Amino acid sequence: MAKPSFLDTSHGARIAYHRTPGSSPGIIFLGGFRSDMTGTKATRLAAWAEAHGQAFLRFDYSGHGASSGRFEDGAIGDWLADALAVPDHLAQGPRVLVGSSMGGWIALLAARKRPRRIAGLVLIAPAPDFTERLMWDILPPDNRREILEKGFCERPSAYDNEPDIITRRLIEDGRHHLLLDGPVAVTCPVRILHGMADADVPWRLSIELVEKLASHDVELTLVKDGDHRLSGEADLARLERTLDTLFAGPGAAE
Repeated sequence: MAKPSFLDTSHGARIAYHRTPGSSPGIIFLGGFRSDMTGTKATRLAAWAEAHGQAFLRFDYSGHGASSGRFEDGAIGDWLADALAVPDHLAQGPRVLVGSSMGGWIALLAARKRPRRIAGLVLIAPAPDFTERLMWDILPPDNRREILEKGFCERPSAYDNEPDIITRRLIEDGRHHLLLDGPVAVTCPVRILHGMADADVPWRLSIELVEKLASHDVELTLVKDGDHRLSGEADLARLERTLDTLFAGPGAAE
């Protein structure tokens, strides 16, 4: 695989990225919690974009993959700053954000910050507000106490031999970016894919998101046997079909 390029941001992060030239609107992939741009969905999207002549950009948040920083020092606001800085400096024209899990939350936040630049969103098992709803609200009392007294706790990861580190800063910073307490002021076309066998992010969270989105051009696809990652061949083909129809429609393709 080719070595990544790097962007030094004004907020002090050195962000690793891969960029493929092509037509507008470009596609930008936003990965999940502790994931990186070498994953199955990111590389499959890169191939789809190249085959269709669309510009494509994937990157690692600070503390992830090949980018600078330590994961445990990061929080939602930091990763949102990365997701705004990278396309602001490296992409031109409108863009479609494809966000997976935590990347779905960050894509929604970015669409609120850059409404004129976002032509559409494709969200895969989106996890808005997960630091509160899927971490803090369900953590055992001992873990909450650790976070408040020590500043962090460790929880087993379903995807890695190393534990997830949940910091007090991650929880407290996440509270500044919560979306689902009221209307979600995103007006571009939104397509959501969510597995009903998702053990990490309940699919009903996507139904709540649909209800609260300001956009009237919203479609939710529920996959009865789909897991959280939705990275099997059938899932990837479904993601490609979603992009096909989104780019063929009157909204994002203009």
